[in-house]
Amino acid sequence: IHRRRQSRTGGEAGPEPDRDRPRSRPGRRRGEKKTRRAKRANSFEGEQPMKTVLRGAAAAAALLVAASAAVADEIKIGEINSYSGLPAFTEPYRKGWQLAVDEVNAAGGIDGKTLVVVSKDDGGKPADAVTAANELVSSEGVVMLTGTFFSHIGLAVSDFAKQKKILFLAAEPLTDAITWSKGNRYTFRLRPSNYMQAAMLAEEAAKLPAKKWATIAPNYEYGQSAVAVFKQILSEKRPDIEWVAEQWPPQGKIDAGAVVQAVAASQPEAILNVTFGPDLVKLVREGNTRGLFEDRAVVSFLTGEPEYLDPLKDETPEGWIVTGYPWYGIANPEHDAFLKAYQAKYDDYPRLGSIVGYVTMKAAAAILAKAGSTDTDALIKAAEGLSMETPFGPITFRASDHQATLGAFVGKTALDDGKGVMVDFVYRDGADYLPGDDVVKTLRPQD
Repeated sequence: IHRRRQSRTGGEAGPEPDRDRPRSRPGRRRGEKKTRRAKRANSFEGEQPMKTVLRGAAAAAALLVAASAAVADEIKIGEINSYSGLPAFTEPYRKGWQLAVDEVNAAGGIDGKTLVVVSKDDGGKPADAVTAANELVSSEGVVMLTGTFFSHIGLAVSDFAKQKKILFLAAEPLTDAITWSKGNRYTFRLRPSNYMQAAMLAEEAAKLPAKKWATIAPNYEYGQSAVAVFKQILSEKRPDIEWVAEQWPPQGKIDAGAVVQAVAASQPEAILNVTFGPDLVKLVREGNTRGLFEDRAVVSFLTGEPEYLDPLKDETPEGWIVTGYPWYGIANPEHDAFLKAYQAKYDDYPRLGSIVGYVTMKAAAAILAKAGSTDTDALIKAAEGLSMETPFGPITFRASDHQATLGAFVGKTALDDGKGVMVDFVYRDGADYLPGDDVVKTLRPQD
């Protein structure tokens, strides 16, 4: 609303501005103030996301630094085994190495660094084991490979280790080839080999009056190697021995009835058995039913190990000469300490796999500590000649063939309250059943 006002000249002037309307500042066009405020507001709002991004980047950088520090404070070891292929052995094995890792880290780790194990299942297949090994080395950045159970898988990983130039500590594979005919500077083996266990068993077998022998073994690297070396050693001790039959069932797929029938037809006086696991259970059941083991001596690899003896229950044949692990009858301070710790952690008794897993990781830690480095050449140098304590007593990794001197218990099977046990057992030191360095040179490629 405008009021009319008079000019000083008495004429009518234009409309008088509303007094309530704000006045513009000199030199500023109408609407300019709003535009500048909007710009300031927009400028302020743009600063907020930028500050958030900067704060996020700083936080991410801090996390990256922390993660890098954490990685720098740990040492990774790769571990491969047939967990789904033979759980009776490999599950106790896993518990054993987990106990060892706990003890190593509780004692300060490796020079203050945490020992970390990255584990993979090979499914009982060499190709899968090599794939797992490659992932552990290339993706996980492990400084060492450990483990494997089956001999042909151990050989595959050993060849991978040679190609990639990384140390491989084979835990369980028993073939002699892994340290002799196909040995290499990157591979070491913990368990007593086929040769060592065959020599221990042949020592007892040679005392038997039996002259006609038959053999039963799984038809793959381990079984073939075990039979060959046992026949060689026993024949050297007893030239009068005659080998009358051989049975080679496929591993894990034994036709026990056919095997028992074929062996019985050869009328042996003694039998060498190399089967284990479910195949052993089927063989024993069928052999008991058909009387194969009556009045015949049987010498058997591994049958005294709880993994394979326990499932036999009251079907356990008595008097077999076996290698095994009588955990309930070993009296030494190192084993007592291991047994107490294992039972406290798992509320269960150990199997031989538990011992193998435990000593494997203790050996890996000892190699790393002695080397003072994760460099492969330094690790190899540290492992060669390494001596350490185990629940079975002191052992050494020989420099000549990288074989550990871990031994085995030799005894006989018996029934005790409906359960299979080992009796009359004695520990055989592995060092006493290995050839000298001069012989090793003829058996092993020289690097």
